[in-house]
Amino acid sequence: MDETYDVVVVGGGAAGLSGALALSRARRSVLVIDSGEPRNAPADRIHNYLGREGTPPGELLAIGRAEVAGYGGQFRTGRVQAATRDDDGFRLSLDGGGESVRARRLLVTTGLTDELPDVPGLAQRWGRDVLHCPYCHGWEVRDRRIGVLATSPLSVHQAEMWRQWSPSVLLLLHDAPAPDAETAERLAARSIAVVPGPVAAVEVTDDALTGVRLADGRVVALDAIVVATRLTPRADVLVGLGLAPEEVMMGEHVIGAQIPADATGATTVPGVWVAGNVADIRGQVITSAGAGLTAAAAINADLIAEDTRDAVAAYRQLVATTFEEPAWEERYQSRPTVWSGRPNPQLVAEVTDLAPGRALDVGSGEGADAVWLAEHGWQVTAVDISSTALSRAAAHAEAAGVGDRIEFTHADLRDKPPTEEAYDLVSAQFMHLPPAHRRELFGRLAAAVAPGGVLLIVGHHPSDLWGSAHRMHMPDMMYTAQDVAADLEPAQWEVLAAEERSRLATTPDGENITLHDAVLVARRR
Repeated sequence: MDETYDVVVVGGGAAGLSGALALSRARRSVLVIDSGEPRNAPADRIHNYLGREGTPPGELLAIGRAEVAGYGGQFRTGRVQAATRDDDGFRLSLDGGGESVRARRLLVTTGLTDELPDVPGLAQRWGRDVLHCPYCHGWEVRDRRIGVLATSPLSVHQAEMWRQWSPSVLLLLHDAPAPDAETAERLAARSIAVVPGPVAAVEVTDDALTGVRLADGRVVALDAIVVATRLTPRADVLVGLGLAPEEVMMGEHVIGAQIPADATGATTVPGVWVAGNVADIRGQVITSAGAGLTAAAAINADLIAEDTRDAVAAYRQLVATTFEEPAWEERYQSRPTVWSGRPNPQLVAEVTDLAPGRALDVGSGEGADAVWLAEHGWQVTAVDISSTALSRAAAHAEAAGVGDRIEFTHADLRDKPPTEEAYDLVSAQFMHLPPAHRRELFGRLAAAVAPGGVLLIVGHHPSDLWGSAHRMHMPDMMYTAQDVAADLEPAQWEVLAAEERSRLATTPDGENITLHDAVLVARRR
């Protein structure tokens, strides 16, 4: 079976690692699949990243990977060949052997590709002295001779920008037409020389760019070349899911394409987020990292919402089945003994001084309370919904020599109410049901108490959910003694006690804890 992760991050650059870090810290299972081909690999330093200024790209990635791994994030080197819908998530097919993984959510941070002009020698110098972004590299070539290769209508804009970093900027027209009069005036005003003619090749000496050679053979001395690349998202995985890149315009000109998404990186495909250059071709390393964090927070929120929906459905099923006969049978049959075999302490405390009579033990379980009552002179009717529990209880009663004083009855008192005014004591220990069923049952139990008789109802107090009692978390099933007392008619009942009582207990692991019981004791007038 394919391994399933909460989130698979496709792409291990700044955006992907930032998202993976936040999601791992949010205790999500995260897998980063990375082909090891970051866009900025040719660059020797990262800039404008507060606190990491001048860090080599590989070093930043190594630091990021270590941070993600420190919180449990996992990594796999390779490519995702295809991503498809799979029930409520995605199946990702990996290259090299047909392996696949599953993800509940996808964060795609595959970045983009810079498509360079077809000029011999240009690609080999990319990221070193063939540059694109003045904010990334302008400081490093300040005051140097910079040639802007005109490959788009935005090349004049580029030249004007780079003039901020150097007074020696040339516009290499290449195949572009000569600037009009207004543009020529602007360039002249900024001392930007215009070089006509196609560029034939990049000149390099001793592994350093020295200029460009024009088609007519002339050489223009330069220290750096600026180009406008075509920015193409690495979006094959996304296209397979039905997401198409959209063109990005600067003014009236197309400068590239990116995958459309909202401010959090959510795409139009539910469960798929994007971050970094695949979704923002203008993004720098620091903004891509921020986008990865933003997407991660949105993904985690989406998963929380899904987890909550699933939990609600499971909770409703639990409430509907936990207190029914099949669930109790399964519980008793799964273990040779469920309870301690000792009588409940509140029963002992309240009944020891009562004159024996007829007692109804509701939810009698394995019979500890019924046996104790019989041993103290009571004639007991012990009722439980589980036949397995009743069989054990009967055996315990015989072993204790009180089998003749206990009548064991298999019944659900919600369907077969006890006889009214038939018992001198009605005891219900830890009978927890949904509120409406509980009030109905407790009303029937109260009606079964004979005049002068005692109603004893004990339950787990709601405050047990606040501490280390390890109660099943069903707050609606819990109640206080005051809740029960409020349903008793004052003219018919004298409430002797309605309170919370604490007692010490030891867990199966040997931990000493304090439990809190809701205890109602009432006498029928």
